[in-house]
Amino acid sequence: MTQQQYAISEYPNVDEVYAKLNHLLRQPLRPVRAEKMKEYLDYFETKCKRSKELTDEAKKYIPGGVQHNLAFNHPFPITIEKAEGAHLWDADGNKYIDFLQAGGPTILGSNYAPVRDKVIEMLQTCGPVTGLFHEYELKLAQLIQRFMPSIEMFRMLGSGTEGVMAAIRAARAYTKKKYVIKVGGAYHGWSDQMVYGLHIPGTGRLEATGIPRGANSKTREFYPNALGALKYHLMLNQLCGGTAAVIVEPMGPESGTRPVSKDFNQQVRNLCDKFGALLIFDEVVTGFRLGLGGAQGYFNVTPDLTVFGKCITGGYPMAGGVGGRRDVIMSFAAGIGGTGERAYIGGTLSANPLSCVAGYYALLEMEKTNAAVIAGKAGDRLTKGLQTIIEKYSLPFVAYNQGSIVHLETAGTMLLDFKNPLRLLKELKPRKHMMEEMGAAYMANGLITLAGSRMYTSMADSDDVIDDALNRFETVLKECY
Repeated sequence: MTQQQYAISEYPNVDEVYAKLNHLLRQPLRPVRAEKMKEYLDYFETKCKRSKELTDEAKKYIPGGVQHNLAFNHPFPITIEKAEGAHLWDADGNKYIDFLQAGGPTILGSNYAPVRDKVIEMLQTCGPVTGLFHEYELKLAQLIQRFMPSIEMFRMLGSGTEGVMAAIRAARAYTKKKYVIKVGGAYHGWSDQMVYGLHIPGTGRLEATGIPRGANSKTREFYPNALGALKYHLMLNQLCGGTAAVIVEPMGPESGTRPVSKDFNQQVRNLCDKFGALLIFDEVVTGFRLGLGGAQGYFNVTPDLTVFGKCITGGYPMAGGVGGRRDVIMSFAAGIGGTGERAYIGGTLSANPLSCVAGYYALLEMEKTNAAVIAGKAGDRLTKGLQTIIEKYSLPFVAYNQGSIVHLETAGTMLLDFKNPLRLLKELKPRKHMMEEMGAAYMANGLITLAGSRMYTSMADSDDVIDDALNRFETVLKECY
């Protein structure tokens, strides 16, 4: 196994983080001053005219005007035309520091030239897809196994959502059990069975419009860090046929927006072993971003199955898959070398040459450059700077990081839950509006974030880039009354 280094220099004190988050929720909202916010919104009308024209036209053909949830920005989506390293440029020529990084996978920075060159080289000879086997399918699978020894076998798919679907299907086929348990608030894609307890713990089927009850009737959720509740579900399920799998985001729901204690994953592993359930790690974000060994390497916890998403190709398309124990993964292959019942999965464009070449060389570059650790140091610098700004202006806001995953909570929208339903109903809309406005204020100052509350740093984020970003953040945060 390759000697691994990890992006987290110091694991956050989870109790301290929650104390600060709870304090934030008890405070009145502290949005950007109305006069200043009007100035920021005017930026979009005067400086982003081409973006507005394009997305207004797109609304005639595309629901909401954009195809991806990350692109729904307030007051309207911007149109990106160029990406390089730590920066993006929009259709009007405006330049931004990119802390979205495509939702997390581009740890090397956007449009990284050495990987791009290899993709272009492959396209000149083979093309993006043939429908048949390509050598780089094997090379990528071997490389993943070298970095993550728990991946004894790997099946590439088209997205993280597909990876989760396949993992759950394999777990059910292998264990002959039906129930699946997740942490409430976690996002594991948009398959019918996982649109349950989505984003906010305790919501159950609240977001399940268009999904029959039977589709997620065997899904259960428990609150983050509530190991007693997990044990209760495992015991209850045992009376009804048992639990096939427990699936977790190993840093906590929504990439650690609700962080879990450092020993949480080991305790979940212990409970899974006790009750005969498989443990699934959703490493769509943490895979390779925390280090080439993923969260499982950092926590030294071995899952039975690991789900990958966009990280598997370094940000290139058709990115996803599931890997893990040979005996479980072989349930996909009955009839061509497997045993037992066959768990059917497909994917016309899965493991296409373009994706596999991009993934292979992205991972090699990350190994060569130590990209995850460099990105983690940038995350540390950004977080410490944000904490200094928050203290300077006596703001109730909370900044913390897990390596290159940086959280800046100003509205606390994602921290509401059904433990206090009246508060949730009363505060969700105003907090969500503030979060949207904060994202717009950052963007008007040349900063692109994920929903105004999360940032992903990359290897391209030099000290100068981070210092520039902190000056821009301070311009916004000092206007919060």
